[in-house]
Amino acid sequence: MHPHLSCLVGLLLLCCVLGAAGAAAGHPSFQALVDAAEPNSVLSPPAGTYAGPVLIDKPLVIDGRGEITIDAGGRGSVIVLDTDGATVRNLHLTNSGNSHNDLDAGVQIRGNFNVVKDNRIDDCLFGIDMQQSEHNVVRRNWITSKPVDLGIRGDAIRLWYSFNNRIEENEAVDSRDIVVWYSRDNLIRRNRATGGRYSLHFMYSQYNLVEENHFAGNSVGIFLMYSDSVIVRRNHISHAVGAAGVGIGFKETSDVDIVENEILYCATGLHLDVSPFQPDMSNRIRGNLIAYNGIGIQFLNDWQGNIFEDNLLKGNLTQVAVLGGKTARRNEWKGNHWDDYAGFDRDRDGIGDTPYEQYAYADRIWMDVPPARFFKGTPMLEVLDFLERLAPFTSPELLLRDEQPLMSAEFRLENHPATAAENADTADTPKPNGTRATEPDAYDLLRRSLGRD
Repeated sequence: MHPHLSCLVGLLLLCCVLGAAGAAAGHPSFQALVDAAEPNSVLSPPAGTYAGPVLIDKPLVIDGRGEITIDAGGRGSVIVLDTDGATVRNLHLTNSGNSHNDLDAGVQIRGNFNVVKDNRIDDCLFGIDMQQSEHNVVRRNWITSKPVDLGIRGDAIRLWYSFNNRIEENEAVDSRDIVVWYSRDNLIRRNRATGGRYSLHFMYSQYNLVEENHFAGNSVGIFLMYSDSVIVRRNHISHAVGAAGVGIGFKETSDVDIVENEILYCATGLHLDVSPFQPDMSNRIRGNLIAYNGIGIQFLNDWQGNIFEDNLLKGNLTQVAVLGGKTARRNEWKGNHWDDYAGFDRDRDGIGDTPYEQYAYADRIWMDVPPARFFKGTPMLEVLDFLERLAPFTSPELLLRDEQPLMSAEFRLENHPATAAENADTADTPKPNGTRATEPDAYDLLRRSLGRD
């Protein structure tokens, strides 16, 4: 053998020996346990830390009992579920690889009818990644990404071409997004996300149900792009701030129901961009509390086909804005409560005697000229706006008219999860004056949503 080749072989053998010695001195292999398990059996090994990555290619129930850690050693995904009918629960999954191309994750799901629940996933680039997977359940997992800048973290939960899945009661902390791309008929319920970018981001995904989620302190709450026939109801979205801070936004999206959500303390509450996009379709925005935002409802341009009914707009610096000129009159405004309405209700039917109207005065400058938006709220523009309203230099532009503005600030949320139990507890409790307890008003609901009762 050539001496150089002999040295190379010896070096390779030494590396193998050292690697084997390091593995022996480290954690035991979890893959070996999986390989030895019979299909459809329960694998629940002794407590401790095991080495990953792990490939599960047969139906198993893996139960960590909250006592087992699988450490991928910074390589690949901690667990890859390439099977149908498996369950992974009560595990601590940590230390995935760093590859965005390979989508290194805590769990990669590549099959159907699997259950991933009650796991703690940390120091993993992506949390749970699903590709071309159907009828899976992802429930009660706690997920955080690697401690890197926001833009290069992975997504907490990612669905790609995946249908009829249930994503419930998970908590994402300091991850990037929860994304649903090219996926339909999924249920996304009672999840929490904080410290991320998009709490929930849809792309080309139809017929999904999003309800009772709590998204606070992210750059964007829920954004729907090219995703028709989605129902978004009874979600709490707050503190989406910054230059792109939006509570709920939609771009070229049609046939959407935005119902009974709380949208609080965001730079922009609702953002509409060429929506609805499909001809002869509408978007229905009903029964939402849109409060204490910089802009309550913002249209990127003059558009039509949205129905705004029974919403409460309270404490927003600007109730409605239309960027780029023109108005929002081509949409339907009916029976909303506006806290700056200055009319009366002489017949006491709960509806204002005169329509609510919003005009654009000097504040049209920051709507029409994007660079001027930097000065929004400054004394200079506020003085111009005051003088324009006092003695208009030109005829102001009518932005919208609500023919039946509600006088009451009552927020109709009989079925809202945050208030239903409280209402049930107090519905039959007489007040000191002998009357029954009534529903809380918007201010009470706001305090409850922030935990300030």
